[in-house]
Amino acid sequence: MNMDAISRLKERQEAVVLAHNYQDASVQEVADLVGDSLELSRAAAELDCKAIVFAGVDFMAQTAAILSPEKRVVLTVANATCPMAHMIKAKDLRATKLLYPRAGVVCYVNSTADVKAESDICCTSANGVEVVNSMEQDQIIFVPDRNLAAFVARHTSKEIIPGNGFCYAHDQFTVDMVREAKAKHPNAVVLVHPECRAEVIDLADAVCSTSGMIREARESDAQEFIIGTEVGMLHPLRAKMPGKEFHPLSTNAICHDMKKTDLSKVRQALETLEPRVVVPEPVASKARVAIQRMLDI
Repeated sequence: MNMDAISRLKERQEAVVLAHNYQDASVQEVADLVGDSLELSRAAAELDCKAIVFAGVDFMAQTAAILSPEKRVVLTVANATCPMAHMIKAKDLRATKLLYPRAGVVCYVNSTADVKAESDICCTSANGVEVVNSMEQDQIIFVPDRNLAAFVARHTSKEIIPGNGFCYAHDQFTVDMVREAKAKHPNAVVLVHPECRAEVIDLADAVCSTSGMIREARESDAQEFIIGTEVGMLHPLRAKMPGKEFHPLSTNAICHDMKKTDLSKVRQALETLEPRVVVPEPVASKARVAIQRMLDI
């Protein structure tokens, strides 16, 4: 695939390509910005362009469309979805809110627009604790990720009422995996994502979002790291710190929906500006309030 052709298409369409850290290395290389959900959410609102091609999954493109309704937002693959985001429905959240009428509602950005519209504020894995602690309420409904909810609960005095969703790529990590990796790489620092199970987090040296892992590894004196997140994260770590070693906690930690995108899909999306992602009203306006509150923090 000719990367120059993709560059010409971006210029012709006045488009930018945003790619999540879990994308294939070749896709990351042609992106204008690679980052985590928070970074890409901010970029979607601030970039000067007519079109955004999102190399990611459905909720990410929805968030970009909500924040930038004047731009054409395109998802590289129409059926690239986040299973965890669909583990809670808006109707289920409404039912939970009736059970806890005094609770505030925080939804992980890995959620559908309908769920965001039913929430008071969104958060990412990087700012979940900060968002929860900013809430006036002492009782917080936190959806959809049960593991991130458990992590947040450790760092707040508020009562957390968790959803029951999970990321299959992170939820598969076990204590035995961590112990085996540490035995194989005894000098390595263990970095894991807060979507991991609590017992895995207990064995880690640091718990970080994907961008947090980059900062942690860059600032650390250590030269070797075990990375407990989706394997796509190894590419930006190795690219930014070629003098350090990075080992996956598991080579099977793969988000198959992220991997549906390749260079041919990026090029096709740029050529056709399809499939377009549009979030209808009034869902978009309600969800925008929850997302903007997060960005304001």
